[in-house]
Amino acid sequence: MYIETIPNRSSPPAILLREGYRENGKVVKRTLANLSGWDPQLVEHFRVLLKGGVAVESAASLLTIERSLPHGHIAAVLGAARGSGAAGWFGSAPEELQPLLLAMLVARVIAPASKLATHRLLHEDTASCSLGRVLGVSQCSADELYRGLDWLHEAQPAIERRLARQHLAGATLVLYDLTSTWMTGRCCELAAYGHSRDGKRDDPQIVFGLVCTAQGCPIAVEVFKGNTADPGHGGPAGG
Repeated sequence: MYIETIPNRSSPPAILLREGYRENGKVVKRTLANLSGWDPQLVEHFRVLLKGGVAVESAASLLTIERSLPHGHIAAVLGAARGSGAAGWFGSAPEELQPLLLAMLVARVIAPASKLATHRLLHEDTASCSLGRVLGVSQCSADELYRGLDWLHEAQPAIERRLARQHLAGATLVLYDLTSTWMTGRCCELAAYGHSRDGKRDDPQIVFGLVCTAQGCPIAVEVFKGNTADPGHGGPAGG
């Protein structure tokens, strides 16, 4: 048995269930049923069954897409972070903080922002990507992110020594430079007026120095008061 579609010039095509057989050495066919009144989807299911397949309810009726979170960039950055051994940097952190620290690292690459904004990116209710779900931190609180920052502050010297041993072994070229960024607010102890590379002379700033390998891999960073002089720049320190 098989299903055959017979075109009609001025009407919808006829959908017929037919059977082929031999009669006097010739192949002939006969119509067993007219399926023209069937739902097209049901006809297709029946067609699959006749070919020996298994007909199931269509995905459109089984599934309802409630939310679709972007994932490709998360997989790329998270894979690169794991491949570089980033998870090991946080091995001495409390176990519950380790996936959150990795999430903060990835978030800093894909969407650098404040920790409150990072919390919105990760949390199940406001997530804009799959990062929180993938690392199991989609129910984290903002306070947990700040706990992660506190741990990073204490662990920074150890992490930097580890990176230095890995990337600066033997005689090698080390790159170091100072730069600055302006800021708002009145609570930062390091904020001060100095030479503004951003042209924001009315705003205080902080200065930070970055150590990199010859290939540009960051090894260590340190933040200074905003009026710290930059001998390589030659401009006034301000103050």
